[in-house]
Amino acid sequence: MKIQPINPNTSADMTHAMALSAQSIALDSTQIIACTPEHGPKSIECAFDEVIASAALLDLIEQGKQQGVDAHIIACFGDPALDAARELADAPVIGIAEAGFHMASLIAHRFGVVTTLSRTLPASEHLLQKYGHKHHCSGVRASDIPVLALENIDPAAYLLLKTECLAAIEQDGAEAIVLGCAGMSNLVKRLSLELPVPIIDGVVAAVKLAESLHQLGLQTSKKGQYGQRVSKAFTGRYAHWSL
Repeated sequence: MKIQPINPNTSADMTHAMALSAQSIALDSTQIIACTPEHGPKSIECAFDEVIASAALLDLIEQGKQQGVDAHIIACFGDPALDAARELADAPVIGIAEAGFHMASLIAHRFGVVTTLSRTLPASEHLLQKYGHKHHCSGVRASDIPVLALENIDPAAYLLLKTECLAAIEQDGAEAIVLGCAGMSNLVKRLSLELPVPIIDGVVAAVKLAESLHQLGLQTSKKGQYGQRVSKAFTGRYAHWSL
């Protein structure tokens, strides 16, 4: 199958890193086609960034659809434009936060989330509520590491991340940790060796869920909310979306 992980920010280095993580866990028969948008923020760390990035992300969803990919992955922990992408796509679209929460709920009674900046905590809490995992979560913690600092993380920043993971385990009662940023994907192995609970990366979790849906022959339902979008004209820079 062909899976399209989309990094909604414009950091090509981060896209490359998550592509390596995705390919390392994928079946030999799975092709990973990772994409980076041409336009948008260098990192996504607030609601404004997310909204601006969403338009370019949807262009890449359409591109993948035309290429005949079998699944799309939104590789940003805010799962930006997930519902809109499902309206647009026929193949499954999986957000990495959603994938991480689902996987964690299968192996732990309660899991913790450790993310980047403190200002993103409400967004993670909103997604936990939306996806029905609020009661599974022991708490959401911020490392206060900027997203781009994860590309080449220094020892001090890594210690901040590990300390918050330990606090989630020892103080909050987390039995597993979901890492709250796609940029943390390359830290899973190291953290898994140093911490006493399972560490879950949403990128690789989404890959395995995508492969499972493909093997089961399941596509995005086109009845109801994820039905075909409403036919209308668009103007200006979005004229290409006219139906």
